[in-house]
Amino acid sequence: MKTANASALATDPTVRGYTGADAWSLTGVIARLRRVLRSSLRQEFPWESLPMAQVEVMQRLAEEPGMGVSALADRQRLATNTVSNLVQQMVTAGLVERTPRPGDRRAANLSLTQSGTEILAAWQAANDRRLGQALERLPESYRNAIENAVPALAALAALLEADDETQNRDQARQNGTRP
Repeated sequence: MKTANASALATDPTVRGYTGADAWSLTGVIARLRRVLRSSLRQEFPWESLPMAQVEVMQRLAEEPGMGVSALADRQRLATNTVSNLVQQMVTAGLVERTPRPGDRRAANLSLTQSGTEILAAWQAANDRRLGQALERLPESYRNAIENAVPALAALAALLEADDETQNRDQARQNGTRP
């Protein structure tokens, strides 16, 4: 595989605009990366067979099995009815199962089925392959910079999530509602 030349990348107009850590550049490059990764996996996983919203729900349930629809909606930062519809589609497709919550028959715990676990693993493997192939073609200095940026980006995401949760809690208190 051919490795990209760092100076050639620096003059590429699609790369040149992302020179700093300002919010617009960071948001733009993250959005662009997500779009291109999603679209590049569609030969193996067509949109209609595994929508990205379902992938994200499956990823969350793999990390935090047993949560209910409301907690899942909060964690995904989506409306409860949106998550409820997604979960119903995934239950129908055999990707997610609902089990009654002990002590509360109205509530259910959600978890991936064996099929859901296998499909998510296949999706993640395809994503890893695609990203790995692209990373191999970057200059070593760029690969190192990306590797070193991951912990900082994870910390930034956690900070923004905490800020969002605090803001929601404060707003709920002002409105006299639950967050």
